[in-house]
Amino acid sequence: MRVLLVVYDNDSYIHWFPQGLAYIASVLKQQGYEIEIYSQDVHHYPDEHLTAYLDQHKFDIIGVSIIAGYYQYKKLLAISQAIQKSKQRPEHFILGGHGPSPEPEYFLRKTGADAVVIGEGEETVIELFEALGTHSSLKEIKGIAYLDGGNVQINERRELIQDIDSIPWPAYDLFPMEYYRLLRMPHCTHSDFVMPLLSGRGCTFNCNFCYRMDKGFRPRSARAIVEEIQYLKKEFNVSYIAFSDELLMSSQKRTVEICEEFLRADLNIRWDCNGRLNYAKPEVLGIMKKAGCVFINYGIEAYDDDVLRKMNKALSIRQIDQGIEQTLAAGISPGLNMLFGHIDDTRESLNAAVEFLIHHDDGAQMRTIRPVTPYPGSPLYAYAIKNGLIKDIQDFYENKHLNSDLFAANFTNLSEDELYSQLADANIRLIENYFENKKRSMAEQTKELYETRDASFRGFRQA
Repeated sequence: MRVLLVVYDNDSYIHWFPQGLAYIASVLKQQGYEIEIYSQDVHHYPDEHLTAYLDQHKFDIIGVSIIAGYYQYKKLLAISQAIQKSKQRPEHFILGGHGPSPEPEYFLRKTGADAVVIGEGEETVIELFEALGTHSSLKEIKGIAYLDGGNVQINERRELIQDIDSIPWPAYDLFPMEYYRLLRMPHCTHSDFVMPLLSGRGCTFNCNFCYRMDKGFRPRSARAIVEEIQYLKKEFNVSYIAFSDELLMSSQKRTVEICEEFLRADLNIRWDCNGRLNYAKPEVLGIMKKAGCVFINYGIEAYDDDVLRKMNKALSIRQIDQGIEQTLAAGISPGLNMLFGHIDDTRESLNAAVEFLIHHDDGAQMRTIRPVTPYPGSPLYAYAIKNGLIKDIQDFYENKHLNSDLFAANFTNLSEDELYSQLADANIRLIENYFENKKRSMAEQTKELYETRDASFRGFRQA
């Protein structure tokens, strides 16, 4: 069977490597399917190009994976229309990803797809594609929803894959790696080649705005991580790894184990990861720095203990202050993520977040504060439905979640006008602070250049 997997274009200059789809491609390739990747992202093909491509090339199955965002939702609808218009529409149109997983019936009816893979897909697609190839019943396949004579059937959820190391690596050979490795991340050099990599799946925490549906955390072994990095270095000259999973720093013990394995293997790479300030201790950060870590992206989200409790962040202002100071002291740059508009957020909590961000700005990234979004599948979405802030998933995607920098629901006691006015003022302060610091730094660099006649200077560059 011929399978076409579509990588959609999100209008980025350099796109993130489509890891989820690459894992699916790998297990299907291992099962003997003929896999082709449609790289709309690389070439910025218009959606009409997909229709024409399907008219000219025959496929049995087409698959699209999408996350839960306003842009991705609209893109999925456009891609679905392009597929349906084809004179050779594949017999089976399959959806996957966090977007359709929480409420698959809505997406099946909205897109005209034939089936949705719910949650983790590597084992599910093997059973699903085998059944599709033999025209067998789908009713016993766990982890899918599908159309059956106009009715939507939602099967039992599939158990999570516990041994993540048993999953084959992403099918790197099927993708244009020369393009994806041009990704830029904090503190990478102009000559670095960058690739994302998973150190595990899931998270040990339960923030109420997170739409991650799979509970618990399943780590990869440190040795398996090292082996994949060594492969990427050898085959694609990758010199910087962007760990893309929710939480590499899942515990102090595991973080140290990974770093020790990096040092034993003498990887000599730079890397960044997502971290938790609960575990940002000097002994952990010290070995992370030694092992090549240059940036830790922290999900702080609020600088107010009451709001943090409502978020179920399992984090306090004291831990935030200590962890950031210790990260900076270790010589690692911290990514400071903040949200606004959560339950109990106020002008004062927003101002505290701004002051915190300005105080700790090291220039690594321009940080603004974004609205909290109650994505389907999250406890906050259920709260919004219960309290009449959102009617249903159609209301969310069609009326409320129109942009990630606009509010989909107001959980505060502020009016909508006040909400936007406060956020506008906050972000203007952050933007002005960032560029004032950049201007000051460039001026100092210029003065140093001409006063010292620095012959190593390579020109005024901006990545």
